[in-house]
Amino acid sequence: MKHRRGFNPLDRMASHRKAMIRNMITSLFRYERIRTTKAKALEVRRFAEKLITRGKIDSVHNRRIASSRLYDESVVAKLFTDIGPRMKDRDGGYTRILKLGERIGDAAQVVLLELVDYKLDTKETSDKKAKKEEKKAAGKEKKEKADAKSGVRTEKKADKV
Repeated sequence: MKHRRGFNPLDRMASHRKAMIRNMITSLFRYERIRTTKAKALEVRRFAEKLITRGKIDSVHNRRIASSRLYDESVVAKLFTDIGPRMKDRDGGYTRILKLGERIGDAAQVVLLELVDYKLDTKETSDKKAKKEEKKAAGKEKKEKADAKSGVRTEKKADKV
C-alpha cells in the first residue's frame, strides 16, 4: 500500500533527485518528448504538469517560479510563449506516457514521456515524402527506358467501338 508516501525517492539522495528531475523537465520542455524509465517518468510528470499550469498565465510571479525550477532561460521563455498557450484550453493531463518495452541490460520498463499535442516535425516528414517521390519517379524513368530498349509498348491500344 502507498499510504503516507508523498513521492518516489528513486533510490537517490535528495540533491541528486532534485537535479535529475530539473534536468528531465528542462529536456521535456526543450524537445517535447523524452525517453526514460517508467518510475522516473511518473515522478517527472508531477512537476512538469504543475509548471505547464503556471505557463498558461504569463506573469512575473509565474516566470520566477518556473525559472527557479528550470535550468535554461530559453526553455522558460518557450514554456510561456509556446507550450502554455497551446495548452490554454486543457484543464490538465498535459503529458502522455507511452510504453516501449523493457531495457535489455536491466529489464527496466522504458517509456516515452511526451507532451499531449506533440507532433513530428513537419519539415522532417515533408523531406521524407519528397525523397520517396523522387525515388518513385526515378524508378519509373528507369523502367520506361528499359521498356523502350526492349521494344515493349507501354501505351494502351485504343478500343474500337
